Amino acid sequence: MLVVGGAGYIGSHTCLTLANRGYKPVVFDNLSNGHSEFVRWGPLEKGDIRDRERLDAVIATYKPDAILHFAAMIEVGESVKDPALFYDNNVIGTLTLLAAVLSAGIDAFVFSSTCATYGLPKQSPMDETHEQRPINPYGRTKWIVEQVLQDYDSYKGLRSVILRYFNAAGADLAGHIGEWHSPETHAIPLAIDAALGRRTGFTLFGNDYETRDGTCVRDYVHVLDLADAHVRAVDYLLSGGKSTQLNLGTGTGTTVRELVSAISTVSGKPFPIEHAERRYGDSTSLVANSELALSILGWQPKYNLHDIIRSAWQWHSSRNHG
Repeated sequence: MLVVGGAGYIGSHTCLTLANRGYKPVVFDNLSNGHSEFVRWGPLEKGDIRDRERLDAVIATYKPDAILHFAAMIEVGESVKDPALFYDNNVIGTLTLLAAVLSAGIDAFVFSSTCATYGLPKQSPMDETHEQRPINPYGRTKWIVEQVLQDYDSYKGLRSVILRYFNAAGADLAGHIGEWHSPETHAIPLAIDAALGRRTGFTLFGNDYETRDGTCVRDYVHVLDLADAHVRAVDYLLSGGKSTQLNLGTGTGTTVRELVSAISTVSGKPFPIEHAERRYGDSTSLVANSELALSILGWQPKYNLHDIIRSAWQWHSSRNHG
């Protein structure tokens, strides 16, 4: 398996799961957001998805049966500040990758997408029939790639599984790898760092949303559950499965205030909370209906919020990086 972006958070956990299921993951990553320390279950080939010559060389060397594509810029706030960077990497880079994939005759492609393609929820939980109207450049770049893949299926014979996951969280239960972004912008690691005294407190953006406590609602799904879904998607495609788009989430919404409270409970360390204005591009509530993933892949999440926080706490409290 060629795991593009496999040195990153979700990609590395997927490599772990692939190896555990008997596959050989080959990581292709420029290490702009990934970490060479996370490449433990197969070779690392350094390269950028916009470099067609490098892609062709790596694909020719390993002759992968399928491609898993995680290589994207993902920070919503950054996409608002500089959308050009996101279009260059997420759209142009993916088109370059797809050209190399088609040239090599590979017809199985798993795409790491996002619930951000839906935009503001018209109903909750959301299923795959929900209209897609992204409200930020990050979500829009992912949505564009989804449309490209649908066209490539119809006109080029490239079968794909598009996985729209909600809020990835947690860490490998053995503590080998976890969530490590530079800079860190995700709620759980930020709150844990506050509990560990590595930052002065946790900033809560917006407390006037139309939710049960005024803070945003999110569907936190364990990264190992997401990794399991990606491997199931590979199995499905290699068994001749047709192209499909699937949500990945638990179906349970947690407010940011509830999340912070749970982290305080698991860690046993309360920490100060600061309040700030809403961030542009944040949706009020994002909760998944994942019944289709159960039907097609036999996938359902194994881990709950407590498992997520406990594994994340173990990773962050024991880490020796940054």
